Amino acid sequence: MAESVITVRSLVKRYHDLVAVDHVDLDVKAGEVFSILGPNGAGKTTLVEILECIRKATDGDVTILGYDLRTGSKQIRREIGVLPQQFNAFELLTTRENIAFFAGMYDNPADVDELIALVDLEHKRDTYFKNLSGGLKQRVGIAISMVNNPKLVFLDEPTTGLDPKARREMWDVIKGLRAEGRTIILTTHYMEEAEVLSDRLAIMNDGKFIAMGTPPEVIERHEIG
Repeated sequence: MAESVITVRSLVKRYHDLVAVDHVDLDVKAGEVFSILGPNGAGKTTLVEILECIRKATDGDVTILGYDLRTGSKQIRREIGVLPQQFNAFELLTTRENIAFFAGMYDNPADVDELIALVDLEHKRDTYFKNLSGGLKQRVGIAISMVNNPKLVFLDEPTTGLDPKARREMWDVIKGLRAEGRTIILTTHYMEEAEVLSDRLAIMNDGKFIAMGTPPEVIERHEIG
């Protein structure tokens, strides 16, 4: 049985009278792709930003990579990779220059050229970021999220706004990360995407998980599709 990389118990996030995350429990195992689906306002991004040490929880217990979220956020940040929903980079730097810039922030970064190969951007390494398509910009974002050699990677709606071809190319990149043994938390609006990529998934609504399991289990149990 793979070790737990994330353990969440009774996690709550309140904003005055609004309960954005409502007593959520979650276990994510090493090496799996775990997807969180749900409509806008379901609580997906709030939950993920708590796990990324961006927002503080109101209540509950969270352990990530063996660190307690309350006392180990500095260590957690060093060991995770994050592609935020509104990712952007330096418009007038090339693909390689952008990745190298962020890699320079770490003592032992990943090899920049290996990251470029991982996201299949060798043919765009010297192209200015501003001249890349939306899908290629997202691939740069994934490469940047990997510069610190993270064990755990958060991808927040990485294919939203992409055309079907670019979306499927992004799926191939995510499959490549999984093949390297990374643990991936993926938030998405697309059931098809979660079905293709996930080992397990959860559907979130009104701050709660209303379904969880492997894609076939969830689809069968809830008569999706």
